[in-house]
Parts: sequence; structure tokens; C-alpha cells
Amino acid sequence: MLRVSTGLRQLRAALRAQDSVWLSFGSRMPKKATNKGKSQSKEPATLLPSLGPVAVDPKGCVTIAIHAKPGSKQNAITDLTDEAVNVAIAAPPSEGEANAELCRYLSKVLEHRKSDVLLDKGGKSREKVVKILASTTPEEILAKLQKQAENK
Repeated sequence: MLRVSTGLRQLRAALRAQDSVWLSFGSRMPKKATNKGKSQSKEPATLLPSLGPVAVDPKGCVTIAIHAKPGSKQNAITDLTDEAVNVAIAAPPSEGEANAELCRYLSKVLEHRKSDVLLDKGGKSREKVVKILASTTPEEILAKLQKQAENK
């Protein structure tokens, strides 16, 4: 079983509390506001910047699309495509070991704390999305990933 550190638990609890504002209303969900009789103007949705596999989510966090290859001999960024960053992971894909190793490796490559790199989606898939909680830009992240891919 994978143990989660106390600091990571607190961070996840804070994120859940931030995402779950509706809990303050009790067990009932708030009612949707209706626009009966009012004209509905549709404004174009603002597109957030995207640099290939590195993007910014609506909350302002930088996300990275990852294609994981667990069970490799060593950790390495093998390729950088428009769809995803291919990462070889030196851990077996069982009991979350490869996911934990992926977050540790990316925190080292991106020069951020381990607690700032979280697996957002794809816990049981090779296609994953990693969220960076630290204050950074997609350009900085992409530059560090490209540098690491060239040094393989």
C-alpha cells in the first residue's frame, strides 16, 4: 500500500475544499439561476494558452500531458510530441509505484518540490495528466522538458 505524507494529505484536502464550495450549503446542491425572459448573450470562451503537451487549466495551474512507459531500466524523457511527453519510468506499474516515481522524477526535472507535482488524471492508464501547483509558466516547463529530452 502506498503511504501518503501528511503534507500531501493536507494539500489534497485543501484542494477538495476549494473545489467543493457547494458543501457549505448542506447536503443540497444550490439551485441553478435561470434566465427566463432575459436575452442570453453567448460570449466566446477564452482559450487558455497551450504549448503542445503543456497547457494551463481553467484554475491557472500548468498541466502536462504524459505518455508513461513503466518498467523501464531508468527514468528518462524519451520524446516530446505535440500530444504528450513520453516518459520512461523505472518502476513497475503496480500499486501506484510508477505514478509516484513519475511525480518524483518530474519534480526533479522541473526543479520543483515533490508536493507541487500531482497526478491529476490517468492513475491506471498510460495516458496521464500531471498538474504543477507551483507558480510557473508553461514556457518555463516546456523549456526544461525539452532540455531534459535532448540530454537523454
